[in-house]
Amino acid sequence: MTRVLVIGGGIAGLWAAVRSADAGCSVELVTKTELAESNTRYAQGGIAAALFPDDSAARHMADTLGAGAGLADLEAVRVLCDEGPARVRDLIRFGVAFDRGDSGLSRGLEAAHSRARIVHAGGDATGAAIEAALVGTVRRRAVRIDERTMLVDLLVEPGHGGRPAVVGARLLDGQGAITLRRADAVVLATGGNGRLYRHTTNPDVATGDGVAAAWRAGAAVADLEFTQFHPTALAAPGTPLISEAVRGEGAVLRDVAGRRFMTEVHPDAELAPRDVVARAVWRRMAAQGGEPVRLDATALGEEFLAERFPGLDRVVRDDGFDWSREPVPVTPAAHYAMGGVATDLDGRASLAGLYAVGECARTGVHGANRLASNSLLEAAVFAERAARAIASPVSSPVVGTHDRHTAQEPVRDGVSRPRADDSSRVPVDRAALQALMWEHVGLERDEQGLAEASVRLDGWSAPAPVDRRSAEDRNLLDLARLTVAAALARRASAGAHFRTDDPSGAPGAAAPALAPELEAA
Repeated sequence: MTRVLVIGGGIAGLWAAVRSADAGCSVELVTKTELAESNTRYAQGGIAAALFPDDSAARHMADTLGAGAGLADLEAVRVLCDEGPARVRDLIRFGVAFDRGDSGLSRGLEAAHSRARIVHAGGDATGAAIEAALVGTVRRRAVRIDERTMLVDLLVEPGHGGRPAVVGARLLDGQGAITLRRADAVVLATGGNGRLYRHTTNPDVATGDGVAAAWRAGAAVADLEFTQFHPTALAAPGTPLISEAVRGEGAVLRDVAGRRFMTEVHPDAELAPRDVVARAVWRRMAAQGGEPVRLDATALGEEFLAERFPGLDRVVRDDGFDWSREPVPVTPAAHYAMGGVATDLDGRASLAGLYAVGECARTGVHGANRLASNSLLEAAVFAERAARAIASPVSSPVVGTHDRHTAQEPVRDGVSRPRADDSSRVPVDRAALQALMWEHVGLERDEQGLAEASVRLDGWSAPAPVDRRSAEDRNLLDLARLTVAAALARRASAGAHFRTDDPSGAPGAAAPALAPELEAA
């Protein structure tokens, strides 16, 4: 019986665990805190799929490729959009009660989508509904679940033909004990790395553990320079996310003088691609001395806001704002990692025995800028494919990366691993690292700032992982160095990676080429 170790408890990890168990594998799932805590739980907007008569997979593909600034992988996008509707129907079978109206499933419009195709649950609680349904599903399977258990490192041994292969993981439990778990397949589903930055919409668990561990083990990682900054986080403690769906329903952005400014930036105004809106907000804030811009949803009305966005309505009012009567202050915040462990179309990493799914994977579907509400879809689609590949392995697995359309090679080397003598380095301070990344590796970057960040990061050392905090600090420092190296290597701007010293590749400079069948979409 194939032994599968799934690390991570969001939609990607839960899906991989359920499907692997259904295929007859022996499955263990570990998660850093309680099972329900993940980025998935906080996803508000919904999940995008071509489910409606006026839509098609080809249209969804065209929108995804357009948002990706020319760097999304065509074949990966094709898989995402073709298989997406079936995965949404699977979610319904798993028990997700998507919102409905008189004519069937309700749907919303979000930035850079040419059709209203975003289905949602509980108004703005889609992620929580999916997480709850999948947690219930996995608990009904013969899956061993270890909560409060964190990945430290991957176990690597010689495999087929002497090539290195992942055979398990070193894990840290809640009592601080290190244990070894061996497996035939290890599935990383550890989510993003938003905690690299001072301001993020991500929960505390988002410290990039899987990507850092994969890199230390020798797996290829790619596109780490592409961090998506959401344009509308509430400018309040914790920077809670205000879903793009609010702008999809008609809310607009205004400066401190009350002027709507996005109409001057992009033809789609507030519904332009996220990187465009986020940078416009960032620049307007800079022009007004750092003062947040305002999200004006007053035209939507009190009753509609409370019914369509019940969770957000509570959050905004708890922070002292009545958004039905006044615009609320918003600011960009780190939101999503487009890069990660480089995989093929079945989730295989460049090391045999290792798979990556969800936000920690770099499948190629997002390119340089993720299309809104494609993240939950990507997790479901590629977790399904990974589980199938694990359950039905070919005799000589194709171990490689799906990397035909990125502008640079996956990162394997070029960033130094810890030296035996770290006496010249000082222990990393997480707050200082987050401030450095926000200042020099944020919405806008340049050679000088990135070089300064590289020097400062090289002067820090991480402690040996003896508890969750120290293990996370090591991961954050490794990822910060990798991200800066990738940002220095990609000299031209592309999507979320905006180099002020060479902005020629910015979105809008040229439309990406589309496959012939998409031209008419």
